[in-house]
Amino acid sequence: MSKSRQKRTSLERFRLKKALDTLARKEGRGTELVSLYVPPGKQISEILNTLRQEHGTAANIKSDTTRNNVQDAITKVQQRLKLFKKVPEKGLVIFSGAIPQNGPGSERMETYVLTPPEPISVNLYRCDSRFHTEYLEEMLRERESFGIVLLDSSDATFAILRGRHLDIAKEITSGVPGKMRAGGQSARRFERQREAKVLEFFNRVGEYITEIFLGVENLKGIIVGGPGPMKYDFLKADYLHYQLKPKVVSTVDTAYTGKQGVKEVVEKAPEIMRQVRFVEEKKLIQAFLYEIGHDTGLATYGEEEVRRALKMGAVRTLLLSDTLDFERITVKCEACDYHRKETMNYKKVNSFQQGLMGQPCPKCKSPSLSANEMEDIVEEFARLGEQANADVEVVSIDTEEGQMLKNAFGGIAAVLRYQL
Repeated sequence: MSKSRQKRTSLERFRLKKALDTLARKEGRGTELVSLYVPPGKQISEILNTLRQEHGTAANIKSDTTRNNVQDAITKVQQRLKLFKKVPEKGLVIFSGAIPQNGPGSERMETYVLTPPEPISVNLYRCDSRFHTEYLEEMLRERESFGIVLLDSSDATFAILRGRHLDIAKEITSGVPGKMRAGGQSARRFERQREAKVLEFFNRVGEYITEIFLGVENLKGIIVGGPGPMKYDFLKADYLHYQLKPKVVSTVDTAYTGKQGVKEVVEKAPEIMRQVRFVEEKKLIQAFLYEIGHDTGLATYGEEEVRRALKMGAVRTLLLSDTLDFERITVKCEACDYHRKETMNYKKVNSFQQGLMGQPCPKCKSPSLSANEMEDIVEEFARLGEQANADVEVVSIDTEEGQMLKNAFGGIAAVLRYQL
């Protein structure tokens, strides 16, 4: 996988997670919310035929409200589906349904179209009281792969963990004799022979690691484990391919090798995976702090300063906190060409819009101001970053450095290509 593809991962994960969090909060009054998953390769006409059949089946629903809501949702899905000439290469996911609003008996039909970050295999139509997002949630976990190597003096096991999917790739025996020597052998000669067998075993382990893991797409790390000290001896012996050495992210103790030992590692893997991303985020923030601390002129922070640097094409790495909860609002006058942009917490948007009513335009004095164009500030900066060919990184606040980005630098910072 290319470097640029890897660099987009945190932004893609942020976008998908935000969309799924929104959808997870949606609930229908009954089984009125439609979820449609279309895998790549499916024909649009085939899916439309299925939806027409479901629309006809929904006519048998006894409740007038439920029947109308289900049929309306199916119609919305059909309309969105018809906008596509063919199913995108990664598939297509559409959610639609009547979502209860604050007022009694008040509902609003909402429709969401998502392009999965990876090709989907599930082919699903479901009508329920919630949107079925679990298949996309699984993708948040499945984007990264980890190699697992377990070894002790008797054998070694190699496995690949992709999200929740585990594949035992290879199991080998060591050929290393036990520590008890046969009668008549000198202790020194036996130890020399045993050491030679150990080194030969280490060499084979290194070769299998290269063969199995070197070509794995998006390999985020290798976890080395086992029940004894041999895993440490192997790492010291320097039998790892030079490209895979930096991939060793954790060494863990297990009671077993083999499938049982792999299961032990898998139980510990979620925390290890979190730590890997934390390390990546720490390095990103520390690189920014180095430029700030050494006053090199190759870093800047703050909304306006970073926006200016992006528009000049000067940003190499854009750092955004995942806790930014601001909207970028465009205020326009309907009577003239006056417009301005403002940034505010999303909780203040409604009151701000109401406060504009009746206000005179600063240019033509007409009471025609409105603020209907809104964009999440992370999305705005991500768009500007992509236009400037910058690496866009969305950073969590789960590390000390991530908290510093949010609290000390306003959650928006950049490492620059050149001094402004």
